[in-house]
Amino acid sequence: MRKLKFFFAAFALFAALMLFGGTAYRANAASDEYYLGGMTAGFSLSAGGTEVIGLSEVCAEDGIHRPADEVGIQIGDLICAADGIQIRTIDDLNRALENCDGKEIRFTIKRDGERADVKILPVKDKKNGKYKIGVLIRDTLTGIGTVTYIKKDTLEFGSLGHAVCDENNQSLEISDPKVYLCSVIGVNKGKRGKAGELRGLFLNDKKIASAEQVKKTGLYGKFDREYDFSHSETIGIAPLSEATIGKAVIYSTIDGVCPQKYEICIAKVDENNRENKNFVIKVTDEKLISETGGIVQGMSGSPIVQNGKLIGAVTHVFLNDPTRGYGIGIEKMIEN
Repeated sequence: MRKLKFFFAAFALFAALMLFGGTAYRANAASDEYYLGGMTAGFSLSAGGTEVIGLSEVCAEDGIHRPADEVGIQIGDLICAADGIQIRTIDDLNRALENCDGKEIRFTIKRDGERADVKILPVKDKKNGKYKIGVLIRDTLTGIGTVTYIKKDTLEFGSLGHAVCDENNQSLEISDPKVYLCSVIGVNKGKRGKAGELRGLFLNDKKIASAEQVKKTGLYGKFDREYDFSHSETIGIAPLSEATIGKAVIYSTIDGVCPQKYEICIAKVDENNRENKNFVIKVTDEKLISETGGIVQGMSGSPIVQNGKLIGAVTHVFLNDPTRGYGIGIEKMIEN
């Protein structure tokens, strides 16, 4: 009974904060100043373990073995620990194999959000004498996306406008994200039925930010104070209630490192959508259509500006029409 009373007390306090504090939050957010994004960033993300991207054979003195495959390891599994010791990198896994002395290792595997232990007997490779379990792995995930905004006083930023997903469009739990300046060196144009993409080069000597949180509405963190904001435009934000059907612009980088402004039309505004699809937009800028075909992968997070205010960010493209796509309301990003 005490727990039930505490729940109601907590709920009442929460409701009060939503009614009174929430209004103040929205008012403050609307009066804050932001640096307008549009620059393409390279994200280097730890997968939280070593991800199996392939299964292979091990050639031993007594023949061919497939240790991982034989115990049911699958592509996409994360190897998280060996005999209870955390595995985060390829070096961690190699070290565990070097120290096994030919004995069975208990690996902790994560698959579809569930963890399980499996025992694998490493096999000594006859060519180099190293113990192996027959897996091809990676410990980092990389990709490019667009920064939407940077809060002027705190340098907190938001980007992407959607969850971080793998090649199969599955949401990922990641750790240790790093953000680098990215130069766009080419574009694979979008076509009906096939999404295009920006091709970017990570400038690894130019880390521009540290990412701290991954949410369903994007990747968030803080820009480095050394970043040059001298050419960055400052802008206020507007809620979805002020967005209207009609002309707007997006800021994207499709060549080099400098964002450019492109014309779009907002075809639909949906304040109640829960899937980060508050806008339907159509690219009308002939130059952007000529260069990219419309919206392509890597442009996620491109800020949407209408009537001089930041109102949202590009999130998705329509596969049957790359000139059309979805956008998320900026308040939804900032609240997360």
